[in-house]
Amino acid sequence: MAMFRRLKIFVTKFSLIHRRCSSYVSRMRYLDRLKVDDEACSAALQNSHMFLFHRLSPLLQCTKRGTLRPAALMSSDVLSILERLGSDRPLLKESVLIGCSEQNRAQFCLDVGVLDQAAVEDICEGTFIDLRKSFFLLTGLEAPLVAKAQALLRWHQTSGFCSATGQPTHRNQAGSERVCRSSGIIYYPKMSPVVIVLVSDGKRCLLGRQPSFPRGMYSALAGFCNMGETPEETLSREVAEEVGLDVLSVSYSSSQHWPFPHSSFMLGFHATVSPAHTQLSVDHSELEDARWFSLEEVTSALQVNSPPRSGDAPVIWFPPKQAIGNRLIREWADRQRRGEERE
Repeated sequence: MAMFRRLKIFVTKFSLIHRRCSSYVSRMRYLDRLKVDDEACSAALQNSHMFLFHRLSPLLQCTKRGTLRPAALMSSDVLSILERLGSDRPLLKESVLIGCSEQNRAQFCLDVGVLDQAAVEDICEGTFIDLRKSFFLLTGLEAPLVAKAQALLRWHQTSGFCSATGQPTHRNQAGSERVCRSSGIIYYPKMSPVVIVLVSDGKRCLLGRQPSFPRGMYSALAGFCNMGETPEETLSREVAEEVGLDVLSVSYSSSQHWPFPHSSFMLGFHATVSPAHTQLSVDHSELEDARWFSLEEVTSALQVNSPPRSGDAPVIWFPPKQAIGNRLIREWADRQRRGEERE
């Protein structure tokens, strides 16, 4: 009887996993079909969820709980808004496919920068908010979806001509590629690889701030990969260049698409340096400041949930929870606490 119960539990768990996998596979294959079949994509667009942007700023709406989330409008409602504000149906065709819901409803984004911003906000009962600010206001899976949408919209806005011929490029309906009909060259959206690394000497972690950072914000060190470099080579070089330290060991953490400055692919790592060689030599052409932080200082800064307002006393704070820099810092802090508990 006990063996039967264990078998029943196993079968139940397997069935749940299989259903989840089947749902994911179904969505991925549906999206793949829409990318290669213009007619199917056009049909999906007519009954889709639309996320609006105005000059690359996403439209956010307030929920009943007082939080903000991206406005997911039906495509039919967007068409009505366009017609009401004097635009036309062809603008809807400029929508870009970004995903689909668990119910296999396609999701598109559209930049309506040609329309009056205030008028769209009034009709939709929302606000277009700069993406950097939006990242502090959104939670869960919403921020990555908005980031993906903005990155694709930006790519289309800056990829209208072939770099080889100078001729206009033409997009497919999904917006997943652009083609130069003169040369036959196909262009796909690109991301620039960036390594972000949290350096530790065993007891402290190293954080820095660039001149472009908001006041008081510190994060892990980061830099673009040079041609021909591996991520490990990149992070060792960046740490040497920016703070003058030799990396001893490296461990991979996770990755993330990051829409700043222009669609980066962030590869997150932890690295260690010798506790005997922690004197910093900061390259001030790269960093405004860099310093070692104790677990107590990191724990305190993690409690700051939003940037300080203008006029407030200076305070140390970290990137938003959606950022991989924040994740690396939290991972380090958790490891330090577990190490203290073992001791």
